[in-house]
Amino acid sequence: MQGRHEKIIYENDRGQRVEIAYSFPYFLQQLLGADGTDADITKVKGVGQDGSTVTNVNLADRELRVLASIKGDTKEEIAKHRAKLLQVFNPKVKGWLQYEYGDTKRRIRCQVEKAPVFSKQNRSFKYQDFLIDLLCPNPFWQDVERTKAEIAIWRGALEFPLELAEEGIEVGFREPSLIVNIFNPGDVPCGMEIRFKALATVVNPLLFNVNTREELKINKTMTAGETIIVTTHFGNKRVESWLNGVSTNAFNWLDLSSTFLQLDPGDNLLRYDAEEGLDNLEVEIYYTPQYLGV
Repeated sequence: MQGRHEKIIYENDRGQRVEIAYSFPYFLQQLLGADGTDADITKVKGVGQDGSTVTNVNLADRELRVLASIKGDTKEEIAKHRAKLLQVFNPKVKGWLQYEYGDTKRRIRCQVEKAPVFSKQNRSFKYQDFLIDLLCPNPFWQDVERTKAEIAIWRGALEFPLELAEEGIEVGFREPSLIVNIFNPGDVPCGMEIRFKALATVVNPLLFNVNTREELKINKTMTAGETIIVTTHFGNKRVESWLNGVSTNAFNWLDLSSTFLQLDPGDNLLRYDAEEGLDNLEVEIYYTPQYLGV
């Protein structure tokens, strides 16, 4: 346990939440399993080989255990707090566990594996220990808020008070660089949400990873006001076209040579392009770094 400023907040998919911290009625004693997870290592051994060769490494599910206490002024208060825990930590409802300590705020998707178990030994009319087990199939912690990177946009150039010159005024300008560096502070690669926005006609927009030489290309002529959203997260890959508030499945417009780009830890040089109408294209990227622990 890190100290008095450590706090966890669990919110299930129904919007019900409980905060467990260095305060009452729910007092956090310890959060186990938050700072590391087991690795499943696949190895092969050749004839006459000393040792072995590692061919693959996958991280196991993360298992968290919350050790905490309830405090109340009466037996009825203790019973009310127990009922709230059972309601929120429902194994039938998934949720998010958020961890906070100082400036660190991270969260993880989880499933209640063991509903709150209340101690029969360490209890009184005003105090009772409990534990909760959580299973996290995706073992990575992530930032609470996702990061936005604008890599191809028009910026406004008007300033007030406004003075009109004879040669006219510049109301906006295009960012000059076609290449941008996106920094991933996480411990492992992460997917992203890529948004291609057409201000006017754009033909076959693409995003190219300069480091890996991989690209993601859309074989489509986009019309003014259209946005194509590509999601590259593991287990949640999608391509959608949005126009006039209507969404259409656009997976069939994805070029067959495309890769669902990932952001490696550290620097990632990305370049945007289009076969026609490049100046009409805006590109935004949203991503959420992932971490091995807190």
